[in-house]
Amino acid sequence: MAEFALHVSELKAAIPELSVGSRVYLTGTVYTARDEAHQALFDLLDAGEPLPFDVNGAVIYYAGPTRGKPGTVFGACGPTTSGRMDKFTPRLLDLGLTAMIGKGNRSPEVVLSMIKNGAVYFCAVGGTGALIAKCIKAAREVAFPEFGTESVKELTVERMPLIVGIDAEGRNIYEEGVKKYKR
Repeated sequence: MAEFALHVSELKAAIPELSVGSRVYLTGTVYTARDEAHQALFDLLDAGEPLPFDVNGAVIYYAGPTRGKPGTVFGACGPTTSGRMDKFTPRLLDLGLTAMIGKGNRSPEVVLSMIKNGAVYFCAVGGTGALIAKCIKAAREVAFPEFGTESVKELTVERMPLIVGIDAEGRNIYEEGVKKYKR
């Protein structure tokens, strides 16, 4: 499979080259948001209020980082199950969301919205939260501090290791992997 080292600012232009299974080392700004934060973002949208970060061109990582030891940004920052955000994702993709990072498969509605909007879904390996945390060089809370570890955070990541789980053409590692081993 192909391997890419990309900055978030280059991601949108590179998406047509990214195919399912490609390895990507992502550098730049990534936002964390899980279930509760997604609902709060939608409450803001429904009320006509601005979001705490620009979704257009953004990458959202479905994670709730844990506190780390002194001298570290986080202890662990592993992915959560992405399917829990599926009901929110098409609307965010329509607003320009470029990519999502998480674990697990996505719904057919999300995949169709990704194709429509030219977006990509990255898989981060579950259970590697401490390793991923080493790629996070800085973080700041940008919204919903009342949610604790699940508040929205802006992360500065460097060479975060990811795999293209679903590409912009809808090819899906979860489906292709099953087909491969059924042969």
